[in-house]
Amino acid sequence: MTTSSTALALPVPDEELASRLRERMAVVERALSEHVRSRAPFITETASHLMEAGGKRFRPLLVLLAAEAGDRPESDEVVTAACVVELTHLASLYHDDVMDEADLRRGATTAHSRWGNHVAILTGDFLFSKSSELTAELGADAVRIQAQTFTRLVEGQILETVAPGPGEDPLAHYLDVVAGKTGSLIATSARYGARFGGATPDVEEALTAYGEIVGSAFQLSDDILDIASESDESGKVPGTDLREGVPTLPVLMARAAGDPADARLIELLDGDLTDDARHAEALDLLRKHPSLDQARAYVVARAQEAKGHLAALPAGAVRTALEAFADIVAVRST
Repeated sequence: MTTSSTALALPVPDEELASRLRERMAVVERALSEHVRSRAPFITETASHLMEAGGKRFRPLLVLLAAEAGDRPESDEVVTAACVVELTHLASLYHDDVMDEADLRRGATTAHSRWGNHVAILTGDFLFSKSSELTAELGADAVRIQAQTFTRLVEGQILETVAPGPGEDPLAHYLDVVAGKTGSLIATSARYGARFGGATPDVEEALTAYGEIVGSAFQLSDDILDIASESDESGKVPGTDLREGVPTLPVLMARAAGDPADARLIELLDGDLTDDARHAEALDLLRKHPSLDQARAYVVARAQEAKGHLAALPAGAVRTALEAFADIVAVRST
């Protein structure tokens, strides 16, 4: 399936703007379905697998919305840029699922579960190459931006697999991972939209900074929901990251507190949390720990910082929509 013709991944209060974005997202969807095609039917099948499973298409939508800050939001280059960022994102998911040994993605069997690791990795490579072909159509500067983004994305993926070095702050290490894996491509989505939509350089710079910050903050708000939600608000069972030993913002902040009263919590975090009783106890202690509010305050502050960059945009529907998204990032974590 593809994304709904009526649903948008970003809040857009202005219906006229929302209608335009829905129409252009339909154009992007059609273009994406062509870009994942290969001369080999099997490659087309594997490359289409995750795209047809759905997804919010947040990144291409941000390209289209940022383009509205310029004087040529309907340019063909904007659609091409939207496809570039989504193909890059999709490619990274194929690789992520291999690294995480995930069985499901977007409710569908992952590529590596269906066809094996080799096919999944090479399919991700194929999608990266398709995004590179499209980027070349946007000019040399776009190629440079894409290369820098890809470097940061891969660095983030690699750093996620290694422990912080001696003397390195684990929290700073984690925030660097999030900035690379998530913030970098969302920043580029906003930059591409502004640039190819004809926005002024100061607006492009502001939207790039906005994308970097709000993108990372959105990921970090998922960390909070993993601990705080009583239901699967975050799209997965609460405490999933905790059970799997994945470091998250509240956990890292709790560890950094160094409070002797947290001895039992640290003992649990250092142990086997696949045990249901230990997992439930750790989750309960984290929900009561000051680190949860500390993490919330951090995300709220980052969302406000992102909104501050939007002062470069004129008041209107585009700025309102971007502010609304930052507000959602803040609210969903509180």
